Amino acid sequence: MYYYISGILALCTPTMAVIDCSGVGYKLTISANTLSKLAGKDGTKVKLYTYFSVREDAQELYGFFTEEEHLAFTMLISVSGVGPKAAIAILSVLTPEKLSLAISTGNAKEISKAQGVGAKTAARVVLELKDSAGKLAGEGADISDSDTASSAVSSDSKLADVEAALTVLGYSRSEIAYALKGVDKSLDDQEIIRLALRNLMK
Repeated sequence: MYYYISGILALCTPTMAVIDCSGVGYKLTISANTLSKLAGKDGTKVKLYTYFSVREDAQELYGFFTEEEHLAFTMLISVSGVGPKAAIAILSVLTPEKLSLAISTGNAKEISKAQGVGAKTAARVVLELKDSAGKLAGEGADISDSDTASSAVSSDSKLADVEAALTVLGYSRSEIAYALKGVDKSLDDQEIIRLALRNLMK
């Protein structure tokens, strides 16, 4: 229903942000990651990507500072047993990039650090999103795209985790190959992912 809301940040607490948009205050539940990005922005114009949750007993807007976090949230709530609150809890302890690495490397322990997320739920996140990542990797890429991506990514084994992390975020192999062009491969994984995502946003 809503893709993003842009307006003046009227209020920000550890769990929510209120954006004044043409005189209407929209209350959005946020993660700690988004909270950190909103620090010091009170009274200024901001834009949050949104997810509108509708249940029998409640309607709630969730806000995300980046499209990557928004995508990570929608992927998390697609997992059996993971609702919006659990997804926000996970994104409060892991950035989208770190979450992707945890999933791609099977590190359920990192995910279980989120409040209210047990070991079984964390393991389910890894299992179900790894399966989804495999399907996403096969979509939208022809043989030539796959070959190009393989040569661009697999030439250095260090980039295997980077490719897997970007795949979990929903990018195809051809997009990953494009994103990694010109990126300094000597950087650490987190920095490579950050620069690749920047390229994809251009």
